[in-house]
Amino acid sequence: MTTSAVKNNFLPPGLVSNLQEVLLNRKGAQNDKDQQSKPKDDDPSTQPSSSDSVPDVAADDADSTKPVVLVTNADGIESPGITCLVDALVRQGLCNVNVCAPQSDKSVAGHSFTLKETIAVTPTDIHGATAYEVSGTPVDCVSLALSGALFSWSKPVLVISGINRGSSCGHQMFYSGVVAGAREALFNSVPSISISLDWKNDESQESDFKDAVSVCLPLINAAIRDIEKGAFPKSCLLHIGVPKSPLTNKGFKLTKQSLWSSKLCWQAKSSTRNLAAGRFLPNQQSLGMQLAQLGRDASAAGAARKLVTQRKNIEVVESVGIAGKSDPDRKVKYFRLELLDKKQEEEDEDLDFRALENGFVAVTPVSLAMHVEADVNAAASKWISSALEVEQ
Repeated sequence: MTTSAVKNNFLPPGLVSNLQEVLLNRKGAQNDKDQQSKPKDDDPSTQPSSSDSVPDVAADDADSTKPVVLVTNADGIESPGITCLVDALVRQGLCNVNVCAPQSDKSVAGHSFTLKETIAVTPTDIHGATAYEVSGTPVDCVSLALSGALFSWSKPVLVISGINRGSSCGHQMFYSGVVAGAREALFNSVPSISISLDWKNDESQESDFKDAVSVCLPLINAAIRDIEKGAFPKSCLLHIGVPKSPLTNKGFKLTKQSLWSSKLCWQAKSSTRNLAAGRFLPNQQSLGMQLAQLGRDASAAGAARKLVTQRKNIEVVESVGIAGKSDPDRKVKYFRLELLDKKQEEEDEDLDFRALENGFVAVTPVSLAMHVEADVNAAASKWISSALEVEQ
């Protein structure tokens, strides 16, 4: 990790020093951290009965002197990635842990939010943390949490989004709900980190999430410390890509966002489906609610409307006439989206997906600024000038 690479990625030397320390002395640093936490157990001002006691940790969480950390994700509030992360943060007792996450899988929701619809927010319990599940997207969760309408605090020191099941490299960051959660925090000038585990269906197991947390925790702690010192980067979020075997990683590596992408392949499906079972209803809405909505939206006699319902990657488009009667002249088609891996031609070892393939923990700064390469900008300028000349 060179100084020049750090400058190009807008990372301060202090953060790079933290990364290098974790890389060289990860186990030693963890032991030191455990030793430093022991005196706190003997401190009469805290008087905890057990370091592993959830009630005691919850009491510590009420300590207003501790920094507030907001945790969200995209896989859903019951997914193992976020529960393992929250459990570790609560057990540490170094910060007040608050959770606001989607109630269902929104891993490919991108930076979408819910508009002109009401979302439901339900309190829940995750290892003693103050937590809410939201019937919306990761962006909804972070935006709501930062609005002041849900939590009593005004602003967290850090937003952590993850841990996501599957990598979020290259172009996947545009589709990724976990990166969007961190990006929304950055939109609101709150430092943020997103985390993804390079999950492999035939190799990975649930315990890998716990291992991924142990790998990322030193960096998270360093981020909280440096944010309070004003040394954490303000112009970008950090995306942490954890390799498929977290505990055998080769160390942290500062990486660049690649052009890696999956191929979106649409497959036609049979139209002989039983729609009456409500298998396509979104967000677990009841058939009665759908019919009520249809009645409210019904237009004048003879008008047609489209009812679009979606569950996961299946979409049904149904043309309906007056009184909800099907239109026999319109044929309904069904399609299912599948993601296929594409061979990647980029060979730069500092790219995010290459670092993951090689067993490194990839740390990628993601900026909000959309930079255009000089040659692309020049080509666009030339074309616009020539186009305007032709029109005149």
